[in-house]
Amino acid sequence: MLLGGLPSAALAQLQAVPDPTTPGWFGGQVHSLAVRWHNAGNQPIAAELRWRLYQTSSSLAVPLIEKPWRKLDVLPGQTVLEFVPVDFPAVNTETTFLIQWLAESNQVAGKTEVRIYPTNALAELKALVGDDNFGVLDADDRLKPSLQQRGVRFLDLGELTLEDFSGKLAVIGPFSSTAQMREDLPQSIRQIAQKGVAVVWIQPPAQLRDELTPSFYVVPEGKAAVLVVHPELVANFADNPESQLNLIRCCKLALNPAPPLLPHLSPQP
Repeated sequence: MLLGGLPSAALAQLQAVPDPTTPGWFGGQVHSLAVRWHNAGNQPIAAELRWRLYQTSSSLAVPLIEKPWRKLDVLPGQTVLEFVPVDFPAVNTETTFLIQWLAESNQVAGKTEVRIYPTNALAELKALVGDDNFGVLDADDRLKPSLQQRGVRFLDLGELTLEDFSGKLAVIGPFSSTAQMREDLPQSIRQIAQKGVAVVWIQPPAQLRDELTPSFYVVPEGKAAVLVVHPELVANFADNPESQLNLIRCCKLALNPAPPLLPHLSPQP
C-alpha cells in the first residue's frame, strides 16, 4: 500500500538505482543482492515490493520465479541500501539473469542484471596442465582449498625446493606483503622459467609509492615466460568466479604468451 493513499504516480517515483557494475556469482546458491532504492518524489512512500527472476539470452527472457520481498518505507529524496536474498539456479555455462522489481499493480520499479557462473570453472586447469605438472606456492592458502575442492591436482611448492620443480606450470602467490616473499624468490622464478616452466607470479598488494604497472604483463625467460599479475585479479578467490576465470586466463597466457595488440585489432598473419 501507499502511505496516506498516494496515487500510483507517486509510487513511480520509487526506483531501484541501476548498479554500474554487474555482480557475478556461482549458481546453485542464495546470494544477497545489494539494491539502492531512491524516492525522487516529494512525498514519503511505503510500498509492498516483490521480485521476478528471468533467465535471459540474446533473443528472449524466460521468467523463472516470482517472490514477495517486503514493505519498504522511503522518505522524499532519500536513498536507502537494502539487501535482498535471491536463490539462483545452478548453470552449466556463464548465464545472465535479470531481476525485475515490482510494486503494486505490477508497477515496475527497476531491474538488476546478474551473471551466474558454473561452480566447476577450475576444472579447466586439469586440461591445461594434466597430472603432476602443476605447482602452487600459496603460503596463505588462498588458492589451494578451491583447487582441491574441484579436484585439481598440484604439487605444493611450499613443501619442495622451488628450483627443483620441473613441471609445466607454476603459480606463485598471492602474498600478503613483500615481507612474505623470500629474498631470492625472483632468482628462483627466473631459474625454473629458464628450464621451461611457465610461471604465473601473483604480486603482493601494491604500496602507495610503487610505480605504475599494468594489471599483468609477460616477461620472457629462457624457454618459458613469467606472467606477473596484480593480486586484485584473483581477489576473494574462493567466492569470486571472475577471479577463478582470471587465474585460468593467466595460466593460458603464461603457457602460450602472445604480444599485446591495440584494441579491436586482430593478430597479423
